Amino acid sequence: MAVIFFRAGSDCTQDWQAFSIFTESTVMKAASASEIKKELKTLEHKDLVELCLRLSRYKKENKELLTFLLYEADNLPHYIASVKEELDEIFAGVNTSSVFFAKKTIRKALRTANKYIRYAGDKTVEIEILLHFCTDFQGMRLDWKRSSLLSRIYDNQVKKIAAAIETLHEDLQYDYRRSFDRLK
Repeated sequence: MAVIFFRAGSDCTQDWQAFSIFTESTVMKAASASEIKKELKTLEHKDLVELCLRLSRYKKENKELLTFLLYEADNLPHYIASVKEELDEIFAGVNTSSVFFAKKTIRKALRTANKYIRYAGDKTVEIEILLHFCTDFQGMRLDWKRSSLLSRIYDNQVKKIAAAIETLHEDLQYDYRRSFDRLK
């Protein structure tokens, strides 16, 4: 929070301009993706490795993304299977005694699914994971259709699956549409 003091008897616009220049110079603005790409092209291999390692130290998601890109991007079926196993574990722990507790765990599963979908950046991975999420959602021992909130969560994922299927090739659309029709 900034506190601004103006001098008595001074022109406030001059003081405000001086303050705005000060605040703009202290805040670092992020470069655009194209600027970063240009700069990365000028770096040597050793410097790129150091940058990646430094980047991986700051956030867990950065480290997870690098792990995916280095070790799992070449084997997407194995990656999808491991994500499905993790979703199964989360859904096994859903507390079905109340909708409130179930909602919290379901949202956790959805955050996890979306994180892994974002790492892959592939529509087929998105469809596979969301189909599995919805299948697990339907298999819960909870009457989730009576809860408008849980129904909305489910319906939104079904819409996302339908939109992702539309972007695929016709042959793949046919295969996924068969699995998708079982959700309705």
